[in-house]
Amino acid sequence: MSVNFEEKSGAIPCKTPWGSWYQTMEEVFVEVNVPNGTTAKEVKCSLGSRQVELLVKGQEVFKGKLFATTVADEATWTLEDRCLIRIVLMKTNREAGNCWTSLLEGQYCADPWVQDQMQRKLTLERFQRENPGFDFSGAEISGNFAGGGPDFSDLQK
Repeated sequence: MSVNFEEKSGAIPCKTPWGSWYQTMEEVFVEVNVPNGTTAKEVKCSLGSRQVELLVKGQEVFKGKLFATTVADEATWTLEDRCLIRIVLMKTNREAGNCWTSLLEGQYCADPWVQDQMQRKLTLERFQRENPGFDFSGAEISGNFAGGGPDFSDLQK
């Protein structure tokens, strides 16, 4: 269901000097542009639950402490078309309120507009999960959506 929602609604990328990163409720995706013709042997990528390091052709692209904890055993990286590295990190906290404000602590921060759009998208993703018969991929929301949106769990059915 998330994949379908993601495909229909599109990503809200946070641009960086090396590419971009974006997120869903479950995952954080990092896309790194590398020189054309890069081989996997020229890539060193270390993915931990709180740490990440990427070197390409001996040059550090980024290194540091992730914004939040991830599941290290489920993290992957791929080199696509010898010009793009895609890193997929699985969040440990998969709630709509867990909207990362930066990729690394204090680095690659989303500006306020991008952060707002990311939170809106995670809230709509939450609504989609809670209401599988509806399509929220093109919906607009306003009001109190920060922290994952309103809590309807106490409402009588």
